Amino acid sequence: MINVTTANFEAEVIEASMDTPVLVDFWAPWCGPCKVIGPLLEKLETDYRGRFKLVKIDSDQEQELSQAFGIRSIPTCVLMIGGKPVDGFMGAVPEGQLKTFLDKHLPPADILEAEVTGESVADAPDANDPQARHEALQQAVLQKPDDDDARFAYVKFLLQDGKLAEAKAALAPALPRLSLVRRLDSLHQWTAAIDFAAEQGAADAALAGFDARIAANKRDFDARFARTRMLMAAQQWTAAMDELLEILMRDKSWSEELARKTFVAILDIIEPPPVKVADGQIPPVDPVVATYRRRLSSVVLS
Repeated sequence: MINVTTANFEAEVIEASMDTPVLVDFWAPWCGPCKVIGPLLEKLETDYRGRFKLVKIDSDQEQELSQAFGIRSIPTCVLMIGGKPVDGFMGAVPEGQLKTFLDKHLPPADILEAEVTGESVADAPDANDPQARHEALQQAVLQKPDDDDARFAYVKFLLQDGKLAEAKAALAPALPRLSLVRRLDSLHQWTAAIDFAAEQGAADAALAGFDARIAANKRDFDARFARTRMLMAAQQWTAAMDELLEILMRDKSWSEELARKTFVAILDIIEPPPVKVADGQIPPVDPVVATYRRRLSSVVLS
């Protein structure tokens, strides 16, 4: 059993789960049920003889990790395999249920895991294969965990593919640096928008409610921003930026310039990766990004 913090999360959870399933136990010292299930988990880790690795995260001390996994009650356990969460449960479940949960996902005790040697060139998937893209981006992060560009590309790919839990896990090691790395903070805003949208229930009904509030009061900026977050969650980027422009045209400083900051975050998210060009040539500019950059400058500077 290992205690995990943001400092060692990447190595002890993400990287470790590439070889051995990792069961993450979110707990707190004051939690009674945590004191019940904790010893059971430690016993099973010993009984299973290396078939899985147990790590514990103090949800009070590591609130950023708890938020990244969307932990709402403790104890909560999340099973990580191949760098991503595959299953989980809440509460102090009995030993029999714990074994059933583990046996559903872990390799049989009598089968030794074969050494992974990689694919030959002939067997390599097509470059446009989403699974190949996923594996390449994931490996880039594992090989260079401090490479913010690699992490940005990986988390963005996961969010575009609707893999929110996996994206949060991949972003978690960078949470302490969000104030220093704007593009990673932009992804964090995207995950927050997805969580917000999920809390609203049916998207059509929620949007209709916000539309009604805006129709009644054009300066209901809370409703406009809520509508923006719904659009971000649906990856309707231009519509989201149009809504933010409506706020900016009426009040640039609203909520400590939240509309402008969110607009910039969307531009970070939708901007394509840079293209290599020959010396002396000008890299191509994405027309949507260029257009909305001009619109933002026009409104902010007016």
